[in-house]
Amino acid sequence: MVAGTAFGRIYLDAVRRDPDAFTLTGILAKGGDYSRRSAERAGVPLHTDAAHLPDDTDILCVVVRSGATGGPGSDIARTALRRGIHVLQEHPVHAGELAGNLRAARDGDAAYAVGTLYPDLAPVRAFLAAAEVLRARGPVRFVDAACNSQVAYPLLDVLGRAAGALRPWAFRAQPGPDARLTALTGHQQPFRTAHAVIGGTPVTLRVQNEVHPDDPDNHSHLLHRLALGTDAGVLTLADTHGPVLWNPRLHAPRDTTGRLVLAGPGTERLAAPSTVELHPAAGSYHHVFAQLWPQAVLAALHRLRDAVTDRALRPAAGQWALSVSRCWADLTAQLGMPELIRPGEPPVVDWTDLRDAAAAASTALARAGEQAP
Repeated sequence: MVAGTAFGRIYLDAVRRDPDAFTLTGILAKGGDYSRRSAERAGVPLHTDAAHLPDDTDILCVVVRSGATGGPGSDIARTALRRGIHVLQEHPVHAGELAGNLRAARDGDAAYAVGTLYPDLAPVRAFLAAAEVLRARGPVRFVDAACNSQVAYPLLDVLGRAAGALRPWAFRAQPGPDARLTALTGHQQPFRTAHAVIGGTPVTLRVQNEVHPDDPDNHSHLLHRLALGTDAGVLTLADTHGPVLWNPRLHAPRDTTGRLVLAGPGTERLAAPSTVELHPAAGSYHHVFAQLWPQAVLAALHRLRDAVTDRALRPAAGQWALSVSRCWADLTAQLGMPELIRPGEPPVVDWTDLRDAAAAASTALARAGEQAP
C-alpha cells in the first residue's frame, strides 16, 4: 500500500518494477480527484483512513509529510505499525516522532524504516562503496559538502556512511556575510557555511538555506555535492546523480638540487590519470525520475522486507535512523530558519552552447601554441 500520490508516484513506480517481490494492493490518500484517478489507473482500491486498511496489508509506504513539515505522516505510520503493518516512511522525521514510531513498531511487532532515498541512488552507492575502500587504506582527512536545506537530512545520512559513522558529530555555523558584502552583491549570500565533525571526521558544510514558500521543491542551486579527502587523493560526487570522480594526489619526488622530478624513473605514480570517472552521471532528469529514483525506493523496500523476516536487523536500523534525525536537528538549530525567496522560473541554457564555447576556447589555445616561436 502507498500513502500519498505526490512523491508517492515514485513509490508506485518502484513497486511496479518488481512484481515478483511486491504487489500493490491499494492507495491511501485524502480522496481527491488525482488520487482516485491514480487508483483507477493502477487497478487498486483507494482508501482514505489508515485505521481501516485491509488486514492482509503487509507494508505501508508513508509518503505523506510528517510533523517535521506540517503533515500527518507519522500519525498514519503509527496507526499502521500498531496494527502490525510494516512501514517505510519518507524523510524528514523529527527524532521525537521517530522514537514514537519505533515504540509503535515494537508494540505491533512490525518493521519500521525511514527512507532517505538519496543514499540508495546508484551514483551515491558507487561513491559510498569507493569511500569504504579508501577508509580501509587510511584515514579520511576531510569532507567538503554542499546541499540545499531541503535535502540536508539525507545528506547527513550519506555523510555518516561515507565517514563510517555519525558519532561523534558537532556543528558550528559561521556568521553570515556582513552588510557591506551584501550591499556589493545586491542580494543575500545563498549559502551558509558550517564547520562540523561527523564520525570524528572534519567536515566543511555549505547549505543553501533558502526556500520558496509556495514552491519548496524547486529553486535549489544544487542537491548534493561531496568531496572526501584522503592522503591518497580526493573522491568526489560531483552531483547527487553523478558522476563519481577520483583524483589521486599529485606528488612528485625531488632530485638532489631540490627540484621536482616530472618524468623518468621514480615518477611512475605520475603516469596515473589525473582524474578518473568511477561512475557516470545519470542521463536526463526524465531518466532520474523514471529510473534512478524508483530503483532507490525499491532498494529501501527490499531492506525493509529483510527486516520483516529477520527481526535482528531492526534495532540497528532504528538507532541509525534516530541518529540521522538528531544530527539533522542539531544542524538546523545552527543554521536557523531558511530565508524565504520568490524567484521566477529559471532560464534554460542549452548545454550545447556551453560545449561549443568550451571547444572554441580549446581551439584558440591550440592555435596559440602552434603560433608560438
